[in-house]
Amino acid sequence: ATSGTGGGSGHRDRAGPDPPLPDPSLSFPGGRRDPADGDAVATALRETREELGVAVAATSVWGQLRTLPDRHGMTVTPVVANLGPLEALTLNPNPDEVEEVFTLPLAHLLREENQGYTHFRTASGYGYTLPVFLNGPHKVWGLTAIVTELTLELLVPGRYRRKTHVPPRKAPG
Repeated sequence: ATSGTGGGSGHRDRAGPDPPLPDPSLSFPGGRRDPADGDAVATALRETREELGVAVAATSVWGQLRTLPDRHGMTVTPVVANLGPLEALTLNPNPDEVEEVFTLPLAHLLREENQGYTHFRTASGYGYTLPVFLNGPHKVWGLTAIVTELTLELLVPGRYRRKTHVPPRKAPG
């Protein structure tokens, strides 16, 4: 599960026991569901508390976005919640999991000069395009950019239009 706010807050993950990645991982709080978690919302709220030290009430949850595959074949269920004014939040990032926390204002995400896309092509010739958000403290890319794009479509449908196409998952068969 993953969680996020309507305004693009994110964090850079610390490298675990493996060697650090060339470009640090950028993500919303999230992780694997624990057996004690009842559902994706419970996982997202627990991970936000563990990673950022923010206790988000279940009543602040707006809903879930569609389930997405990550690059490792796992599924991610983005959960969107209202955390209230950023100025009122006290963040206590877990130094074992989070290197840095940053936010991007909605106005920044909506400016066309801060929106881009990247084309990828696989060895089999299949191509796809993913969003990228630029000109902030870090480039927002990958699954974090996809979740940000889906959230913007819901929050401001008249002001944000997707510049990419994410194909629907094929039904098993």
